[in-house]
Amino acid sequence: MIDVDADVLGAAAELLDAGATVSTMEIDAPVAGRALVVVVDDRTAHGGVDSLGPLVTELLTEAGFLVDASVSVQADEVEIRNALNTAVIGGVDLVISVGGTGMSPRDVTPEATSQVLDRELPGISEALRSSGRVAGSLDAGLSRGVAGVSGSTLVVNLPGTRSAVRDGMATLGPLASRVIGELSGLVE
Repeated sequence: MIDVDADVLGAAAELLDAGATVSTMEIDAPVAGRALVVVVDDRTAHGGVDSLGPLVTELLTEAGFLVDASVSVQADEVEIRNALNTAVIGGVDLVISVGGTGMSPRDVTPEATSQVLDRELPGISEALRSSGRVAGSLDAGLSRGVAGVSGSTLVVNLPGTRSAVRDGMATLGPLASRVIGELSGLVE
């Protein structure tokens, strides 16, 4: 038997007396998996406003993922690698890193990510760059982001702009679902 709060019962009775229809809501949407967001940005890591973490979290949630957290780290190989390894050890299905994929000396996300991966999936990185170029972003062709698998976790680097995140997440959605399905044994 389920215990129901008396206040909830009272509120439901008032709604029924007022002629309202009360029904239960069932959510049939499957959960795509657990995810973690790593924002690579020196300013955000030092307490600055994070505009990308919430955006990625929102897009992942819309795609059916349960987002464990969004963490910010400096553009430092060790910090990035530690954040990615922590996510993998924590058993998330997908890690999205945002930022640090360009050409400046501080852009070291691809190098740190490559050290964490068991296998690269260059097709995902190529698809992300290609879709960005089709969307009109010249910078998409300059991203050095990588994607691959570490244990049973898909790890993907996205450039650190709002447009790159939006476009990248639209492209990544079906690919991530396929990879996660295969890694979990749901897709053969």
